[in-house]
Amino acid sequence: MSGSGVVAGKARPRGTFPHFRRAGDFIFVSGTSARRPDDSIAGAEPGPDGTAVLDIRVQTRAVIENIRDILLAAGASLEDVVEVSTFLVSMEDFKGYNEVYSEFFGFQGPARTTVAVAELPHPHLLIEIKALAFRGRGASQLPL
Repeated sequence: MSGSGVVAGKARPRGTFPHFRRAGDFIFVSGTSARRPDDSIAGAEPGPDGTAVLDIRVQTRAVIENIRDILLAAGASLEDVVEVSTFLVSMEDFKGYNEVYSEFFGFQGPARTTVAVAELPHPHLLIEIKALAFRGRGASQLPL
């Protein structure tokens, strides 16, 4: 079974690519951010002086929850994730990102690579994650 999809109720991709692409038993989740369907960004809230207050913990949680929802639409769950690649704008955010990541995944979770990048598609984005899941045919749906 192969396929791909743009998931209803999620922020529309900013290019001509799907939220996920399935190839056999593998589900490739495109780079996912903390962007909401209305194009606002979780973890980028207006501060008292009108400038954005950015929170890596809120953004990390939103990214992983977005990936969870995309995988659900593809017939999988976070339990099926075998690899993640994380892109941080600043390694100073690594500790906060790692703390939230550890709420979702442990040592039995996916292999992981985390790198710093110069920038992401919006100046309020601190993090983007892409994921690879393995969902074999005939496997029962795992709880989220």
